This record gives sequence, C-alpha cells and structure tokens, in this order.
Amino acid sequence: MAKSSFKIEHDFEKRRAEAARIRAKYPDRIPVIVEKIKGNDIPNIDRRSEQQFDAKCSILYLVPADLTVGQFVYVIRKRIKLSAERAIFLFVDNVLPPTGAIMSTIYDEKKDEDGFLYVTYSGENTFDMGPGLKQLLLSEQSSNPTELRSRDQNSKFRRLCAKQGQ
Repeated sequence: MAKSSFKIEHDFEKRRAEAARIRAKYPDRIPVIVEKIKGNDIPNIDRRSEQQFDAKCSILYLVPADLTVGQFVYVIRKRIKLSAERAIFLFVDNVLPPTGAIMSTIYDEKKDEDGFLYVTYSGENTFDMGPGLKQLLLSEQSSNPTELRSRDQNSKFRRLCAKQGQ
C-alpha cells in the first residue's frame, strides 16, 4: 500500500502528539484518518463538515468507540453523497474489516504507532483483476487444511448456486 499522504505531510512526532491530545480530550472517540485510494472514480469526501489536515484528501474523523464498521461506512457514504447503486469499500491495513466489528476493536488491533487508525476507501473497480488483486489472491493461498476445506466448501456452494440460477 502507498504511504498515507497524512504521514507524508506530517512527521511522526507531530502525528503522535496530536493523536495523544485527541485521545486525552475525547477518551470515548477513536482518531481515524480516512483517505481515498488513488486511481478510482469514487467521489471525494465532502470536506465542509470534516476536519481537513492537508490538500491531499486526508480527513480526520473522531469516531465513537462503540460504532460498528457498517455504521462508519454509512457515515462515509453520506459524506461522499454516493448513489445507492454504487458500492463503497473501506480497508484497514489493506483488509476489508467485518461490517459488524466495533471500531474500538479495530483500533486496538490495527492502530498505527502514531496513535491514528488509517482507513482507505474505494469503489467497486477496486476488485477488477489488476495486479493488486492478483497479488492478494496469491497471498491468500494457504496450506492450512481448515482454510483449504472452507474455500472448497465455498467454491462448491457457488457452483451449486450457479447451477440453480441464483
């Protein structure tokens, strides 16, 4: 993943101090930096209502600790003014977090050394068969029998659904 523009614009000590200040002032909030993945056609976040750190699309959200990822996706969708037929995907550390996961749990597991949680977003075209997806698919190959069995079951289920026309 490309380095966050927020990290490029602000040195580590400044970011760490800002995250610590935010956590001290708002202990029930999670400091989240949201950035659009470059190279997709999904709109930028409407910046009028959010704190903007720089001109490169880094937006700071102070997210309630008990918010789910799905609820956070809804907040982002509203800020982008995305039509209902368009999909949006949030990534934390290049991984789609479960929509039912609590943001404080994601923060505890994935926060950066500077104290911020970095989230990127993209539209549907993220999943075309580009080099990034090929690399992701190759990295998911596993020799773990449980994972392989689960993948085989999912493949069988998809084939069965396709035969039934679902």
